[in-house]
Amino acid sequence: MAFTSKDVARVAGVSQSTVSYVMTGKRPISERTRRRVLDAMEQLTYEPHSSARALAGRRTQVIGLVVPFGVGGEVFGLLPFIETIASSARAHDHEVLLVTADEGSAGLRRLAGRALCDAIIMMDIQEQDDRVPVAAALSVPVVLIGVPADPAGLHCVDLDFEAAARMAVDELADTQHDEIVVVGYTASAMKRGLNYVGRFLRSVRRQAQVRGLPLTVIEPVERGREAAAKVADQLLAQRTSGRLGVLVPHSDAIVPLLDALRKRDVVPGRDISVIGLSPDREAELSDPQYTNVSEEPRDVSRRAMETLFWLLDPSSAVEPPAIELVAPRLTRRTTVMPAPAH
Repeated sequence: MAFTSKDVARVAGVSQSTVSYVMTGKRPISERTRRRVLDAMEQLTYEPHSSARALAGRRTQVIGLVVPFGVGGEVFGLLPFIETIASSARAHDHEVLLVTADEGSAGLRRLAGRALCDAIIMMDIQEQDDRVPVAAALSVPVVLIGVPADPAGLHCVDLDFEAAARMAVDELADTQHDEIVVVGYTASAMKRGLNYVGRFLRSVRRQAQVRGLPLTVIEPVERGREAAAKVADQLLAQRTSGRLGVLVPHSDAIVPLLDALRKRDVVPGRDISVIGLSPDREAELSDPQYTNVSEEPRDVSRRAMETLFWLLDPSSAVEPPAIELVAPRLTRRTTVMPAPAH
């Protein structure tokens, strides 16, 4: 009787993809699991066909990239991610195949089932994401940019949004502000349950409570000048005689809000304080330059690709952590009022 890898998986008590990983070395497998698979192969006198082994080991030199085109109008913010991922792929002699997130689990199965790529990077990760268990069962490595509630054993890389929130709150507390307002996320981001939305807002609320600062979250806040004008009016109506600090955790809302405040003769850094979560470059080019907590998509993308290529070639370097969070940093510029002189 001729046994198959499915029989080996049944005897070893593992998935068929795990048997494949043991044979091809495409993913790191624990020594204990590897031994169970090898023992099952020996028990069944299973010998993979040489041509099948060659086919399994063949590389496409393509990386699949799942991006949220067409969802919430967030294309501009994707460009640094895509550019860095494409550059890293070329440095490793790979090309990038874009797949839109609206294809859902079907898009992942198509990438892996048709052997279109060697590995997959997934973006636009939701806290409760039904694509994650599907991705974990694929025969190719998958790396998430984002951290869902249950990563299902997949490697995740992202900015440490919890630390970013604490850093911003501490800056306002240390400069003796009396209250904080967070200019929240869009209705689309909240409805989709994007992982970083909950991670940031939960951490902001916890740290504001720790530092004893009253906190208000304005949400949802849509993009554009009209929405920024409404937020500016709401901030001024809410402002008391105390020192008000404003946190803006999505970079495309910061400049419109600064413009709206300027039109109302409100000077950030003198009358009100503003901290944005954004790439340093955007903060430097803004007028005025604003205090920001770094949101460096290129750093995140670079580390995600390093993890992905380690999964393709696990002997090449030290194993990356299952969840890697890139540390943010705060850069003081002109839009935060200094602590009062005593």
